[in-house]
Amino acid sequence: MPPPEPASNPDGRDVIVVGASMGGVEALRSLLRRLPADLPASVFIVLHTADHDPGLLTQVLGDTSSLPVLTAIEGHCHSPGCIYVAPPDHHLLVGHDHVHVRRGPRENGARPAIDPLFRSAAVSCTTRVIGVVLTGLLDDGTSGLQAIKRCGGLAIVQDPSDAAYAQMPRSAMQHVAVDHVLPLGEIAAALGTLALDPRPPAGEVPEDMRLEALIAAQEFRAMEHPDREPTLSPITCPECHGSLREIRDGELLRFRCHTGHAFTLDALGVLQADAWERALYGALRAQQERAQLVHRMAAEARRHGAARSAAQLQQRADSYEEGAELLRRLIGHGTGAAAASEASER
Repeated sequence: MPPPEPASNPDGRDVIVVGASMGGVEALRSLLRRLPADLPASVFIVLHTADHDPGLLTQVLGDTSSLPVLTAIEGHCHSPGCIYVAPPDHHLLVGHDHVHVRRGPRENGARPAIDPLFRSAAVSCTTRVIGVVLTGLLDDGTSGLQAIKRCGGLAIVQDPSDAAYAQMPRSAMQHVAVDHVLPLGEIAAALGTLALDPRPPAGEVPEDMRLEALIAAQEFRAMEHPDREPTLSPITCPECHGSLREIRDGELLRFRCHTGHAFTLDALGVLQADAWERALYGALRAQQERAQLVHRMAAEARRHGAARSAAQLQQRADSYEEGAELLRRLIGHGTGAAAASEASER
């Protein structure tokens, strides 16, 4: 028996965007397994993956869904009753009736990232959108869900007590006027109902949000408008080391650099700690190499009978060794893990 056709409701909320991170594969499989076969909406999914991910998520999710699950392709029209998955190392963005797949700047260190998907849907589809934040670490999805609400869409968050990793849902609840907080098992049925509800008229899209959506689509460069007065930060971008400007979304503080990379405060803390660790390892390598070279110089001085020079060089080599040991102790504190732990406690 063929599956039922998607219900027709041109005035409903026909664009559903879903974001997940850590623990997201099983959460998404569970959600898609329960979606109604006649869902009158297109579904767009971003799961944070590594750049070298083989791109098997479409197949993994398709095995559990009664709806067709497709890897998103640049420029293709989206259809109700279909599920579109972001390909590895590309942002998935939603247009009015089509999708974009672009290698825009990373957001919170990720590409694909949740916030560009949510933001693009809010800008292009306004009140047609339902945003869903599932399990994950830190606060990805919060800014994008806030954009959806600003444009008249609905916000659904997985109950933190039901999530494998509660930080993403908890952050969304803290900063966004969420419409529904539901356990994972109830979200699919809610989506089927809410998609049929009539949507309010579309309002004006805020200019700042429209510009950020264009940055992710590689259609706008942040430095092209020198008349805009940014709040400059003394912190530099951990991705490209460019200057950062602060963006205030209600109570949520974010940062974006002049090349387009974007970060929440928590994500910036983790990425900055990782950059610090890389810098420490670079300094440790240089210190060890310096010590080894001076040891060789001391040995050569001794071989040529220059005892005084050899002693001075040996003293210098020992000081380099002490410096290397200090760097090892700093690395041993686990700076990246500590920053993530601090962020999770807020």
